[in-house]
Amino acid sequence: MDAHEVNRARATLALFVADVFASVPRKDQRAKSDCCLRGLMVEGRRKSIQAMASRLPDGNEQNLQQFVNQSTWDPVPVRRRIAQRTVPRIGPDAWAIDDVSFPKDGKMSVAVAHQYCGALGKQANCQVAVSVHAVTDSASVPLQWRLFLPKEWDSDTERRRRCQVPDEVGHREKWRLALDTLDELAGWGLVPPVVVADAGYGQNADFRDGLAGRGIGYVVAVRSDVSVHPHDVQPTVPAWSGNGRRPQPRYRDKPSAAAVLVAGHGRQAFTEITWRERSRGPMRSRFLALRVRPAGVRSRRMAQAAASRDGCWDGVLPEVTLLAEWPEEAEAPTDYWLSSLPADTPLAELVRLAKIRWRIENDYRELKHGLGLDHFEGRSWAGWHHHVTLVTAAHAFLTEQRLAPKADTAGSPSTRSSTPSRTC
Repeated sequence: MDAHEVNRARATLALFVADVFASVPRKDQRAKSDCCLRGLMVEGRRKSIQAMASRLPDGNEQNLQQFVNQSTWDPVPVRRRIAQRTVPRIGPDAWAIDDVSFPKDGKMSVAVAHQYCGALGKQANCQVAVSVHAVTDSASVPLQWRLFLPKEWDSDTERRRRCQVPDEVGHREKWRLALDTLDELAGWGLVPPVVVADAGYGQNADFRDGLAGRGIGYVVAVRSDVSVHPHDVQPTVPAWSGNGRRPQPRYRDKPSAAAVLVAGHGRQAFTEITWRERSRGPMRSRFLALRVRPAGVRSRRMAQAAASRDGCWDGVLPEVTLLAEWPEEAEAPTDYWLSSLPADTPLAELVRLAKIRWRIENDYRELKHGLGLDHFEGRSWAGWHHHVTLVTAAHAFLTEQRLAPKADTAGSPSTRSSTPSRTC
């Protein structure tokens, strides 16, 4: 990039920082946020503060360390402004709920524990964060983060003190953190068009019920063993003997695993759908949608509790759509989703939403490898939240540059912004 392009990018970034970091009270802190964003986007394999400071002409390691790790600026209003600014700009088709892991050595980094680490595909020492992303087929941006605090941290007062974990923060399951985040975003005036998530969330009946209770539609992955009844099966009430409590209505037949129900329809029932185009050709496979009623103890208890609030329990479980994929080369169906969207939702639209999570997987590569999401070397609660907020801001800036009309111009820096190091 020549000097003109650098200056143009810096001027645009300065306007972005002035808006997004307007809640940061001090002028010198806002200047440091501008410096940090340039450090995250400029070329370099490592995005630790020391490495970034060495690459920037105005980089001061001590000042940046203090700004990220010790400063008291509140990251929540910054993330709120990023979300309120970017959601209307990208016009999301869905919000994706996901969690991301950060392998760590030792046990003194905030919220670290021996737990499942998705980055390594096994149990390992790591941190885990729950995130919500606004997603389209062409862009995504993180809207909010929740650092998952393992249960062992609730009683470890020494580590909590050293990492400055707030007293009110304790262990909370990931699916509850996801729902908490949706509630917080709703308080910011942001509501998802539909929620998508992997089976780690979709398999959880309480999570699905939480979405339904908030009036949020979903298309979530589930495992092949999720139990369901066909939609047209009706519960019956056994005859009462006259002794004891009257029997409750229930389904006479046992539920089936999704894999069994779907396989019973045969390969010929599946329809070929193309859900997106890519450089190597169209993405297509074969799909089937069935109306079903998720079963299981939790599903029944929650449906009964909801019905009891409104009147008498009739034994009927809520109806949703089961979506299954059976690739041409596979011997059996491979993937499954449950959707609460209307029954007349076109199959192609269900498939597109079920598959739209590819976008955040793609952008996670930029967040981690390009922008240093997993390069934070501090240990404090505040430092971690400052770091992910700065990375979120850098990613939002790059996303805006890609979506700007000038991105179609061959000589524009934004046409090359898929490589973060060439943006500033």
